[in-house]
Amino acid sequence: MLNTVRARRGMVTSPHHLASEAGLRILRDGGNAIEATVAMAAALAVVYPHMNGIGGDGFWLIAAPGQEPVAVEACGQAAALADVSYYRERGFASIPTRGPLAANTVAATVSGWGEALRISSGHGGALPLSRLVEDAVWYADEGFPVTASQNELTVSKLGELRDVPGFVDAFLAGGSAPATGETLKSPALARTLHRIGRDGVDDFYTGALAREIAADLETSGSPVRGEDLERHRARSRAPLSMKLPGATLYNFPPPTQGLSSLMILGIFSRLGVRDADGFSHIHGLVEATKQAFLVRDRIIGDPDAMAHAPDAFLDGSVLDSLAHKIDPGRALPWPAPPLAGDTVWLGAIDKDGISASFIQSIFFEFGSGLVLPQTGVLWQNRGASFVLSDDNNPRALRPGRRPFHTLNPAFARFDDGRDMVYGTMGGEGQPQTQAAIFSRYAMFGQELQTAVTAPRWLLGRTWGEESVTLKLENRFSPDMISELRAAGHNVEVLDEFTSTMGHAGAIVRQKSGLLEGAADPRSDGAANGF
Repeated sequence: MLNTVRARRGMVTSPHHLASEAGLRILRDGGNAIEATVAMAAALAVVYPHMNGIGGDGFWLIAAPGQEPVAVEACGQAAALADVSYYRERGFASIPTRGPLAANTVAATVSGWGEALRISSGHGGALPLSRLVEDAVWYADEGFPVTASQNELTVSKLGELRDVPGFVDAFLAGGSAPATGETLKSPALARTLHRIGRDGVDDFYTGALAREIAADLETSGSPVRGEDLERHRARSRAPLSMKLPGATLYNFPPPTQGLSSLMILGIFSRLGVRDADGFSHIHGLVEATKQAFLVRDRIIGDPDAMAHAPDAFLDGSVLDSLAHKIDPGRALPWPAPPLAGDTVWLGAIDKDGISASFIQSIFFEFGSGLVLPQTGVLWQNRGASFVLSDDNNPRALRPGRRPFHTLNPAFARFDDGRDMVYGTMGGEGQPQTQAAIFSRYAMFGQELQTAVTAPRWLLGRTWGEESVTLKLENRFSPDMISELRAAGHNVEVLDEFTSTMGHAGAIVRQKSGLLEGAADPRSDGAANGF
């Protein structure tokens, strides 16, 4: 996309155009932004299966005009059987990243749909869930064209996924990765989505569907049982927030890295940078990222096990002190321990100003790789982010704990009446891309689509990448790249518009009601309005 999309009656954006169209259809049918987002999430679970699914987790920020935003946490907890001894007795020093033993937490995103729709009912939402999953059911039953990214990731990850139960049957065509454009069907998943639409989200956790899910998980060798599904509940929480000149920013509290996203912009705003996309902009945000990640890796984990309140790190004096640690001309030596991650971000704002910023994830590409035969559900491996430790580490594996999440949907409310939803997929890249988009648009006045399209960078590791260099798209000028290297950054130059930089998007609602949308040209997505 080259130009910002504008409309007045509703706007959606997602990393796949078919999902965006599913959301737009809901808005056209009189649904609100929350309902449109559920429709997009369901469709993405089918047409973008390498990035997300109903076997994963989800996090929402929902806002209505004149009201404080609400965070909906749909984070699956570790199974009752999943403790340190469970893995040590099986000869593991760390939790596997693939296979049934990686599927050690409840899949929570469907419960989050239910909690979001409960909130939606207070904002005029009345469409039945069966209508919201209609497009998803059709694409799963009748087939969808495979994207280039699904083909590429199926090929590149097949070695570690081929032997995982259910993966070959679900995602290969005649023993090979389906080609780009080839039609792929998911009949078992179609039946499951149809049942959720008919019987409600609770069927996934306490009904007949839950019993089928639990039976397949146990047969496969996963530690998750029916009792774990029954105990699970999504919950509404207060988001983290931070005031900047001209706007208040909101993001998700632990166990996500939403604190990092706020800290990066809070630190950067104190550096006095005046121009977009110059050395001071990129260097300043990269160095702010390092300071925020050092805090994140020290304190963030299950919120009930954390020793520090995250809000304390958004205090002005703390941000001042971290900003003073940044050398304006020299890079802090790096790396810190890298984190992986894979997900989708999607957003919607309707004609009444209801906003939804949502992230849905299975962690690694294709998650654990485990596909349950009766239901077609691809299960996440988010629990692989736990550590097998007996100490007080808030990320230590314990039954019932919530794993650390890279996921963090973002929302901003401007002093002049604008509202903005924005976000991206991409592990460690999520807070960095949020900072790039927000700083370009809100601090330096770039067009919304320009802020998403412009060349990006990423410090550390994201999906599909093992290195922890400072990665730059090759659309940055050679002089800029040389200047960053001279300052001590370990620069790696990547192709233009590489998916390594994530699939971002944003929607802004002006005080007048005008809606502006952007989608990432690095994705298969679209921003659609009417």
